[in-house]
Amino acid sequence: MSNFLIIPDLKNINEHLSLAKKYGFGFEYNDFFMPNVLDDSAQIEKLAADYKKFALPEYCTCHGDFFDVLVFSEDKLIREIADRRIRQSISAARNIGARAVVFHTNYEPVLTSSSYVNNWISRNAEYFGGILEENPDMDIYMENMFDRSPEMLYMLSERLSGFENYGVCFDYAHAATFGKGFSLDEWSNTLAPYVKHMHINDNDLESDLHLAVGDGKIDWEQFAEIYKRVFSKCTVLIEVSGIEKQLKSVEYLEKIGLLGEMEDKVG
Repeated sequence: MSNFLIIPDLKNINEHLSLAKKYGFGFEYNDFFMPNVLDDSAQIEKLAADYKKFALPEYCTCHGDFFDVLVFSEDKLIREIADRRIRQSISAARNIGARAVVFHTNYEPVLTSSSYVNNWISRNAEYFGGILEENPDMDIYMENMFDRSPEMLYMLSERLSGFENYGVCFDYAHAATFGKGFSLDEWSNTLAPYVKHMHINDNDLESDLHLAVGDGKIDWEQFAEIYKRVFSKCTVLIEVSGIEKQLKSVEYLEKIGLLGEMEDKVG
């Protein structure tokens, strides 16, 4: 079984299943993070039932809700909504048989005061510590989003490192685009102790375009070197939607000899 995952789409499920079978890929479901879906239990049940009609990959993950999910907000009501969305996301992931859920850091990078940073770290650590303890069967991954630096995610991860089911989802494209004040080596070396999962796609180094791997300006030779050095045991989502982009990404990863390097068995 490969360490790679792809995003399935029920409308073209047979094509995604064929690609997954050929390369041993897992799935990362993107069907359950929209708030209107999370509020519709019947729709969640139907989506899960429709997927389960097929022979799904053994290892799958799920992207959780990230729209305005601010567990660190000063507003109690906003924190309550964030809690609801996170619990709904975990429930949906469990329903589909996923073994991990990805959430975003969601902090505002232009706010750099020590009070904001400390509040973000302490409230996230307290909240997600409780979630991790309540859900020992589910891995919880925190993904860098608009983060300009790896430092806050690193400090949060230090606080949560005692939980075996915690990990960082290192979005390489986000770091290349929004975190350009730090080299990708610095990002990687800082977060490496906590990274269990990765997202890769391409862009123009200005916007989060989710292009097929190889269609943008990210240096994939550099990524290959970094991956082999520090991330070879991590699962890796080719985070592009649609079978055409997935096939193009796979072809490129094969061409540069990176895909084979990632084919360690997922535990």
